[in-house]
Formats: sequence, C-alpha cells, structure tokens
Amino acid sequence: MRLTDFKVLSFDCYGTLIDWETGISESLKPLVARSGLTFTRDQVLEAHARHEAAQQAETPDKLYSELLVLVHDRIAREWGLRPIPAESLAHGRSIGDWPAFADSAAALQYLKQHYQLVILSNVDRESFKASNAKLQVAFDRVFTAQDIGSYKPDLRNFEYLIRELGQAGIPKAGILHTAESLFHDHLPANRVGLASAWIHRRAGQQGTGATHPPEHMPDYAFRFTSMAEMARAHQEALRSV
Repeated sequence: MRLTDFKVLSFDCYGTLIDWETGISESLKPLVARSGLTFTRDQVLEAHARHEAAQQAETPDKLYSELLVLVHDRIAREWGLRPIPAESLAHGRSIGDWPAFADSAAALQYLKQHYQLVILSNVDRESFKASNAKLQVAFDRVFTAQDIGSYKPDLRNFEYLIRELGQAGIPKAGILHTAESLFHDHLPANRVGLASAWIHRRAGQQGTGATHPPEHMPDYAFRFTSMAEMARAHQEALRSV
C-alpha cells in the first residue's frame, strides 16, 4: 500500500490539524487556578478527555461548542468547585482560538494538489469556520458531528463519510483516513474497513493527552509524527512511481 493509491484524504481536525491540547489547556487555566490544586498539563488534558468522551456518549446530538460548556462544568465539579456559567461558556467558545499546528497549512496546501481533502470532525460547523481560516485551504467536503447527529468513535460517522463519498463516485478503497486519535478515529476506521494514517503528534510523550485512550491498539497503514512528514513521504512516493 502506497500513499499514491488514494484519491481522498479524510481528516480529523482537532489534535491532527489544530493543536487542541494547547487550546484546551489554555482555556482551562482559570479553572485550574481557581481550584488551588496542582496538576500537570497532561493531567488537565486527561480530565478533559474523560469527561468529553462521557458527555459525547450521553448527548450525541448536542453541538460541540455547547457540549464543551457541560464538559467544563463536569471538570469543575470533579475538582470540588462550583461551575461559573461565564467561565464554562467561555470554554465552549474557545474552539476558534485553538491554534493550528505550525505545519498544517503548508502540508494541506501541498496535499490539495494531489487529493481531494475532506473533514470528518466532532466539531460543529460554526466553530469549524474559525479553525478552517487558520488552515488556509478549501476542503472539498466537510462532515461534522452536527451534520451526522453523533460523535466519533460512533461508526455512524464513518459510515456517513463512506456513503457520501461513494455517492460522489469515490469508493472506500480510495479513502485514506488521516488522524491523531486512536480512540476517535483509528479504531472505528478499522471496524468499517477504512485505511488510515496515524499522525502521531504526541510521539515521545507519555499517555494520550486530550484523547481518550483506546481499548486496544488499532491497525494503521501509515504513521507520521507530523503533517510535514506526511507531505514529504508523499513526495518520496511520487519519485518512486
């Protein structure tokens, strides 16, 4: 299997293209300060991941920006604090402030020359607009949890992707799902038979950070530690054709 075998790259956005760990940890700083407790960055991110996954399972039809308000409330209560509505609302609105990884825009602009680019994200459409501006590329299709009515790792999200692209004449074998999250993306991609590329942004770090841990290690066709590395690998694959 080679990178040049595919027609479409479907992308997770947050954690893969957008540095949500920086965004989340910055947004939670007021809550951490108010707690008076001492946490490592990863402990804060792991708390967020745990409550986010639980809330997504409980309220799959809630917009992501609204869901993050509830996640903030849950974390506050876990830390023995009274949720402050304005603070929780600010967390829900923080998505547009989360930065892109430094290599995302240039890599996407290069890959756009060779593939159709598709988003499959747990975000809502309004929140994604601000993130898309940071990525500086026009995606061919954007599929969000808001469109589908469920959150990854629900298989419905991947079935929706496969069905929509299939109706556009793109078979499942022509799609390479590209993502950081083993839990949200690679395990369900395995289950629906999608090839995947792991963008291992946390390479060299312990734990899974803002991503809920997977029940087991999934399979993947390719592994890169950055989008820049993926773009270079595609250039090398072209030279060998």
